[in-house]
Amino acid sequence: MVTYLMESRQVSISRACRVVKLPKSMFYYKNVRDDSETINKLVELAEKHPTEGQDLYYNRIRHQGLNWNYKRVRRVYLLLGMNRRRKVRRRVPARVKVPLIVPEQAGDTWSMDFMCDVLMNKRRFRTLNIIDDYNREAIAVEVAYSMPALWVTQILERTIHEQGKPNCIRVDNGPEFNSKEFKDWCENKGITVQFTQPGKPMQNGYIERFNRTFRENILDAYLFEDINQVQVLADEWMEDYNYSRPHEALGGITPSLYKQINNELIMISK
Repeated sequence: MVTYLMESRQVSISRACRVVKLPKSMFYYKNVRDDSETINKLVELAEKHPTEGQDLYYNRIRHQGLNWNYKRVRRVYLLLGMNRRRKVRRRVPARVKVPLIVPEQAGDTWSMDFMCDVLMNKRRFRTLNIIDDYNREAIAVEVAYSMPALWVTQILERTIHEQGKPNCIRVDNGPEFNSKEFKDWCENKGITVQFTQPGKPMQNGYIERFNRTFRENILDAYLFEDINQVQVLADEWMEDYNYSRPHEALGGITPSLYKQINNELIMISK
């Protein structure tokens, strides 16, 4: 009210305070209370424990040795609007950044990823691409309309029966790879699952480079009537990719020849 009188009537602070009967000391008073530490702590707790409420936050704060009283926590809790119902989204667990290195031997680390495209009738399909990071060999390219986690594990079962079991599989944070079925299957097989950090596709750079080549040569190069055509072309292309196509990262030789040469060198060294 004092500010309004000062701006609209162009009167002094003293006169405006007398009109509204407000002490000048109250007009000049500035709140020196600093709640930044409490705000930061409540925001931190809300991010880590989004389903908990004020009382649990207060108990956690007291257990951490912060002697803030209940009224202070309550006031800041309401100030941040935490008393309103919040939508809790399913979150991806924190991932550790692991350098992208070349394995020392074949079958040490595989990389997997999904790709999507559409048929001529506009129906979408997916491909599951699997490569060996050691020599960039295409282990499998499987085509289907949908690929739940159970299907992924079945494909891996068949692939392992033909190629042998890897020590580690590098994947992104897709729902199929985060599913309980996939994690339990890998644990039972003794396979380590290495997740990339969200939003960091180049942490799985080998399969990303493979995906680009596969898209340019197959998905973007043809129109498909059904997924059988996609699978047939993918199988033919994999054969050429592994046994005939030189790879720059392998010194200009094919993945199969690179694997053969290195296996011979290992035998000689022994």
